[in-house]
Amino acid sequence: MGQTGSKIGTVLYLVYQVAKVIVDTIDAILESHIRDNPTIVNMSGAEDGMDYARRAARAAAEDAATARPEKAAVVRQAQITAEEHLAKGIQPVILPTPREIAETKARIQYKDGLFHFAIAGVSGSGKSSLINAFRGLRNNQPGSAPTGVIETTSKIDRYPDPNSNLPFVWYDIPGAGTLTQRGWQYFNSQGLFVFDCIIVLFDNRLTLTDISILTNCRRFQIPAYIVRSKADVHIRNIMLDTGYDSDCDEKTRCRELYKPSCDRHVEETREIVRQYLKEADLPDQRVYVVSNKTLVSTVKDRVLSPKTIHELELLRDLLEEACARRCIPRGEAP
Repeated sequence: MGQTGSKIGTVLYLVYQVAKVIVDTIDAILESHIRDNPTIVNMSGAEDGMDYARRAARAAAEDAATARPEKAAVVRQAQITAEEHLAKGIQPVILPTPREIAETKARIQYKDGLFHFAIAGVSGSGKSSLINAFRGLRNNQPGSAPTGVIETTSKIDRYPDPNSNLPFVWYDIPGAGTLTQRGWQYFNSQGLFVFDCIIVLFDNRLTLTDISILTNCRRFQIPAYIVRSKADVHIRNIMLDTGYDSDCDEKTRCRELYKPSCDRHVEETREIVRQYLKEADLPDQRVYVVSNKTLVSTVKDRVLSPKTIHELELLRDLLEEACARRCIPRGEAP
């Protein structure tokens, strides 16, 4: 096996290891009791934002004290974050009322025992395609989220996993490039406080709404993931800029250019996000670069691609954190 073949083999092995963690995490979820969303629990009865932060820190400490070894790292990090927020006074500006929580849950058809994952971003960022990929569906398949549709309403769309055994529901949060109200008011009015996590998806740049969502996820201690979509398109554009001609160049030339072009795209994306977060006075955090085509091939067809970037790492991190927050072994459930 040549050097190129050896590198591909190494990449596929690493991809396989991540995929195995995903499978193991899903198995753990299916074998567990799914408790109430801790964000909603901590809001219930809290007098104000500071009281919410105290409750969150106390709950995180209790979880860390009883965490099983496979969850210890994730749970411990959650405890550190909660204690840091309490010490710094990072808290929701205004807590939603019990009535607002109930109305939001009814509006999005929230169901106990399920995980509710939200994907936010402006129209055209690829939200529907990403939701379909997570659900193992290609665009235009029966049951898939419609793509190429210009958003005209503020309605949140709900998409259960097509496999009824999986307790996952995905939500498309309408984009709002320009905020017409304060960030916390937008966050609360959209009911984003009920979700297990929020993926902030962007194509070229983050908007003020994206930054507002990240800011308020931090205040509520809701896991948030920054994701840049359409990696295949961006990488191909970089290759074309370096002189690649798909009509004339051989496949070997394509393979030679792909890796450095991918690395450049990932690094440029990291720098873009780093600058946005710095300007918003938010701490730096990881950004995931994904191609929906690669993700759907993996989820639907069980095909591991050497072109995988962060697709499986995103799914792994999302599921591991969701499991750590809400899963209790059935024998330990109250």
